[in-house]
Amino acid sequence: MSAERYNRQIILKGFGEAAQQQLLKAKVLVIGAGGLGCPALQYLAAAGVGHLGIVDDDTVSLSNLHRQILFTTPDIGKLKTEVAAKRLQEMNPQIGIVTHPIRLQKGNILDILSRYDYILDGTDNFESRYLINDACAILSKPLIFAAVSGFEGQLAIFNAADNLAGSTNYRDIFPVPPDKGEIPNCAENGVLGVLPGIIGTMAAAETIKLITKTGEPLRNKILNYNLLTHQQYIINISQSSDYVLPKSVAEFLNMEYQDTCEAPHGYEEIDTIALSKLREQESVILIDVREKHEVPVLDKQVFTQVPMSELNAFITKGFSQKHVVLICQHGIRSVAAAETLQEKFGNSKKIYSLKGGIVKSRDYFMRP
Repeated sequence: MSAERYNRQIILKGFGEAAQQQLLKAKVLVIGAGGLGCPALQYLAAAGVGHLGIVDDDTVSLSNLHRQILFTTPDIGKLKTEVAAKRLQEMNPQIGIVTHPIRLQKGNILDILSRYDYILDGTDNFESRYLINDACAILSKPLIFAAVSGFEGQLAIFNAADNLAGSTNYRDIFPVPPDKGEIPNCAENGVLGVLPGIIGTMAAAETIKLITKTGEPLRNKILNYNLLTHQQYIINISQSSDYVLPKSVAEFLNMEYQDTCEAPHGYEEIDTIALSKLREQESVILIDVREKHEVPVLDKQVFTQVPMSELNAFITKGFSQKHVVLICQHGIRSVAAAETLQEKFGNSKKIYSLKGGIVKSRDYFMRP
């Protein structure tokens, strides 16, 4: 650890070298490298959080630049996670940064969150908020929640009370997601760039307070901030019985998480880690939708080969397995196949598409 780099906070009364060491040991996952995540990541990296994870499956676009301050015009079209990691590493080469350029879903979120001590939610849709909240509750992970809407921002800490049994979570405020149409469209609601900057910075501060046990973090409280008046107030949160929180991994995997900002596609993308767990727990059919001449050739005792041209005929014959995982070379045809199966079977079967296809997970398919 470079004492000179962190000198101004180490000499701060009530902080000191012990707190700095706690930051160095901490593992923090920031979900969403957007308007909230960018400033949070910058201050966490600069403060010396030793292990940072970044989750975001999006690429940089021109409309991001007024509020997502890690990115510049030449970054347009690049993965946000990769650009953010590069900038943060330049800012502080002494810390470790791991990128997760994926969309969190039931099939992968528990594995990823389990690798970190603290989770910071900087997402902008209800599907992700409920998904992250429930996963943190199952894993007993402290959750720093940040959100903006119009000219207002909210900040809270969930699942972090001294007595976890007395801790609150997002569902204690909003038991169930709003119906589609009840809230403004996520793409059209708009935001002034400085607001997520303020709330994201405050989220970083709350994370640092939690890690170092400094001050009074917003446990079981939610802070509301109005940009137009600079007024803010804090509301105490009590536990509610008006919702169902999954109590086990099995219950969690059976929950429905629907994005209220866009129509659900009905299937899930899954990675090989989640696929391995699914195969251990459930009866699964693995369908390879590539043409028969394509390589590598997969084990026919494990994988059922049904080229796209034969998929409708195969569906008509039917099959008993409830869980269906579709596989192709790059994860493109498998998405099309997933849409076809979803249209046919609806909710009677659980449909998955392997994200990135065989090319991305070649070692998984080539192992004995």
